[in-house]
Amino acid sequence: MVRLFVILLFSLGNSLTCFSQQTRSIYDFKVEGLNGDTINFAAFKGKKILIVNTASKCGFTPQYEGLEELYEKYKDKLVIVGFPANNFFSQEPGSNETIAEFCKKNYGVTFPMAAKISVKGKNTAAIYRWLCNKEENGVLDAKITWNFNKFLLDENGKLLEHFTSKVKPMSEEIVSKL
Repeated sequence: MVRLFVILLFSLGNSLTCFSQQTRSIYDFKVEGLNGDTINFAAFKGKKILIVNTASKCGFTPQYEGLEELYEKYKDKLVIVGFPANNFFSQEPGSNETIAEFCKKNYGVTFPMAAKISVKGKNTAAIYRWLCNKEENGVLDAKITWNFNKFLLDENGKLLEHFTSKVKPMSEEIVSKL
């Protein structure tokens, strides 16, 4: 009888753990900003969110211009959060300070930028584990194949879609979902 009770408790505990992982929301994440501040995703409730892994020395780096244009045009209903990452051929080698200066000087970036992270491999940041794993986000599995992959979330924090690097920020594929 005691053994059956223990098994039931163990099973219930595992079910609760699985349930809580699946119900985790983008709004549970707080990340360090590029300038040392905190980016609290709960502050973006009611807006769509576009999350992008970025790099300063990549063939797709000019997408910063399109990202800024998209942000300026739709910032009443969209927030963009850039995540600098050095995962692909050292294309983001700089410090957070260097990255911030580069983005502002070259592209006039005003959307929130997170501190440099890893978006793949054993040191993947928790927010990217969530974005890339259906078990965590409840919607889809995605693989970050290069810089400037994009994830679009709806006004309720539900992951809608993953876009590869080749999809430009002002493309119909993205704009039509705003």
